[in-house]
Amino acid sequence: MKVSFSLWLSMSLNLCFISGCSYTKVEQNHDAASSVVKAEAAGHQKMAADEIKQYSAAEFFKTTTIFGSSINHNATAVLVSNDKSGVFNSYRYPLDGSTPTQLTHSTTDTIYGISWFPNDDRILYTADQGGNELNHLFVREVDASIKDLTEGENLKARFIGWQKDDSGFFAMTNERDPKGFDVYRYASKDYKRELIFQNNDNWSIGDISPDGRWLTLNENVSNADSNIYLVDLNSKDKKPGLITEHQGSVDHRSYTFTPDSQQLIYATNEFGEFNQAWSINLEDRTKSVFYKADWDVSFVSFSEDGKYRVVGVNNDGQTKVSIIEVATQKNIALPQLPPGDLRSVNFSADSKKMVFYINSDTSPSNLYTFEIGSDTAKRLSSTLNPLIDEKQLVTSEVKRFKSFDDLEIPGILYKPKMASADHKVPALIWVHGGPGGQSRKGYRAVMQHLVNQGYAIFAVNNRGSSGYGKTFFHLDDKKHGQDDLQDIVYGKKYLQTLNWVNADKIGIIGGSYGGYMTMAAMAFTDEFQVGIDIFGVTNWERTLNSIPPWWEAFKKSLYDEMGDPKTDGERHRAISPLFHADKIKKPVLIVQGANDPRVLQVESDEMVAAIKKNNVPVEYVLFPDEGHGFRKKANRITASDAYLTFLKKHL
Repeated sequence: MKVSFSLWLSMSLNLCFISGCSYTKVEQNHDAASSVVKAEAAGHQKMAADEIKQYSAAEFFKTTTIFGSSINHNATAVLVSNDKSGVFNSYRYPLDGSTPTQLTHSTTDTIYGISWFPNDDRILYTADQGGNELNHLFVREVDASIKDLTEGENLKARFIGWQKDDSGFFAMTNERDPKGFDVYRYASKDYKRELIFQNNDNWSIGDISPDGRWLTLNENVSNADSNIYLVDLNSKDKKPGLITEHQGSVDHRSYTFTPDSQQLIYATNEFGEFNQAWSINLEDRTKSVFYKADWDVSFVSFSEDGKYRVVGVNNDGQTKVSIIEVATQKNIALPQLPPGDLRSVNFSADSKKMVFYINSDTSPSNLYTFEIGSDTAKRLSSTLNPLIDEKQLVTSEVKRFKSFDDLEIPGILYKPKMASADHKVPALIWVHGGPGGQSRKGYRAVMQHLVNQGYAIFAVNNRGSSGYGKTFFHLDDKKHGQDDLQDIVYGKKYLQTLNWVNADKIGIIGGSYGGYMTMAAMAFTDEFQVGIDIFGVTNWERTLNSIPPWWEAFKKSLYDEMGDPKTDGERHRAISPLFHADKIKKPVLIVQGANDPRVLQVESDEMVAAIKKNNVPVEYVLFPDEGHGFRKKANRITASDAYLTFLKKHL
């Protein structure tokens, strides 16, 4: 099946950053999606001490991380990316279950497969350099030779989608202006390209219809108000036209075009707290509700021929997926599957075959293929280290507590197997990235490693997290390090009510915005015994003045949430832990990637130096070959070992 830009996003790692998580302020990628197939009841079963097995970080990271679901032209194989070699590369997984073939062989830079070509076994893939996020677009020829389709220095490129007639594909690059992306059409045969939209106003690029006629552009009016514009690429002037007229603050974004290019399916929260899916007829511009639920509709996609549609709804940290036959409006019958969540659903061009992943808290994603109408699905991968007994891993539970103002705050709780009233365990509050991210259920090796070693984890979705309605989402606007930090403190107080938690041994850990919250908790409260800051912001003045140029399209939204450094500098200093490091009195571990373009290394360097002045224990792990998120398996093992060693020493 041809892969759209939105589906390609689903294949990338969940690397949260300052303006959100997984490229948008809401984690809405397919790869974060779960299905109506539910895991078994999440009740905790305490094991006897002699039954508990503990595993090292190296053993947990012998697990293979795998994603990607593009099916090739003759429906014989899936294009997959995995880190079995230690670095992400692209692989060909045959649908008959035979041995996969490695297609790329990088030993340094991570490679993410995007799509097969429609009529042969060439592939498109993307890679940056050492985590600097300057991704280029590459083609791997059938003879295994590689061509960079976006040559040049200091540019960033992204795949958008295939043209329905297979003659070409669409991509965008910021080579002309680092602040904005222009759109190009590449010929499938010889890769000749033509500029089809010059983005002089630095719009955020959305989707292109399968027939290549319509382009969506997104305009961020504020962090609560956005619009969709439509461009007729066949017209002479290519003037964007507003299609989401509204009153007040309403968020909009495009999900996808229908396969016949007659309708755009888009998100709007105009009619309640949550995103609904609406459709607009591109000829007469009539609108109607397409799909709605009691939670956010996360995504809508279609099989290439339009026979099936897939809808994901973000239900309390799990996105339930419905796979519907369009003609009958009925859910397709799936075979008996293992407990877990369905992810990354994709179809062959003729819609006869389907591939997907199943993932749970205790089982990393595994790839399956299913011939629609048959009785069984075939498993194509085995990703959990066979030396790890899945029964030793922990299924999380969603828990809620009241914060300082009686606002109900959700979180995801992991209880170690050895925990009991007679054997109280230390605990960690885990804070997600963002701001605006969301901690979700699903397998995470680093969490399972810490829980397996006897540390409870409570992943708190503080106010400002996505997935719980627009009111909840905006409650932390320009209040960061204040009300949201109090939610974290009250999450700690909730842990102290549990009779199996050691109330005097609670720490805090988080990455990106979660790293900021960690350092804010250590500087502005005396609640936590230790803090682990993973590439976290410590100086908002610097960070907000040094954001990458390609964030220009949503810079205003970021400033609406965090404050404009030109006018809110005093507040930024007040909430920045670096300027209050003298208040930090308890041990801290800081972990950083040297190539991080979002949170610069200097932030962590200065934070470490400032804490040392207090004669407070501080440890620093710096990765010279990583950016914002650790992609290489060896580095993830080193980081997890550092977390555990630090916790054993200080907590």
